[in-house]
Formats: sequence, structure tokens, C-alpha cells
Amino acid sequence: MGEDDQILHRIKAMIEEEHELRGVGGAQAAARVRRIEEDLDVCWDLLRQRRAAREFGADPEAAHPRSASEVEGYRQ
Repeated sequence: MGEDDQILHRIKAMIEEEHELRGVGGAQAAARVRRIEEDLDVCWDLLRQRRAAREFGADPEAAHPRSASEVEGYRQ
């Protein structure tokens, strides 16, 4: 399994967990959902970095995860 596939697999697992937790409710579930949302943002950002690097002839392995606070700052 390639790096992109591993990232996508992790994203899928987090989305499934997020959906389950939203059905549960409660403070602990809500806190975990917030953490999952941050982790998802980081994963999607990393995947976008890797795809952009590949598209422009750069090494996708040079892409690195950015902090959640940095990625959150990019929201529009």
C-alpha cells in the first residue's frame, strides 16, 4: 500500500469513527469528534501537498504533516 493509500485509509477510518461518535453524543464524544476533525484536516492537507508535489514534478515524499493550528489557519 502506497503512502497516499495509507493516508486515505486513515481518513476513511476517522470519518467512520466520527459518524459513530456523532450518534453517541455527550461531552467525551464531542471532544473526540473535535480532535478527529483536526486530524482529518491535517491528513487532507498532507494528501493535497503530496498530490501537488507529484503534479509539479517534485518528490511527494518531501511533503510533511503540518500542525493542526497551521492547517486550521488556511480555512476559508
